Amino acid sequence: MRQNPKRKEVTFTFMYVPGKEVFVAGSFNKWDPKAIQLVDHDRSGSYTVTILLPKGRHEFKFFADENWQVDPFNSESVVNEYGSLNNVIVV
Repeated sequence: MRQNPKRKEVTFTFMYVPGKEVFVAGSFNKWDPKAIQLVDHDRSGSYTVTILLPKGRHEFKFFADENWQVDPFNSESVVNEYGSLNNVIVV
């Protein structure tokens, strides 16, 4: 992936049950729950994807087994309009 001054490569990682479908969604893709799929390359349950994000603050969550899930290893979070948490990343 090519970098540019207004965007940066960001790798998302989520630990989950091997053999499942895992996605990441957020303010950077209009919260489309199945637009960006993570891949478990070695079938260990470590799902990853690298995407090019615009610089700035983004809220996100993972979507697995038809459920929204926060990243337990990301300490940055905010309460969303539904009363649950969204993770935050600043690029």
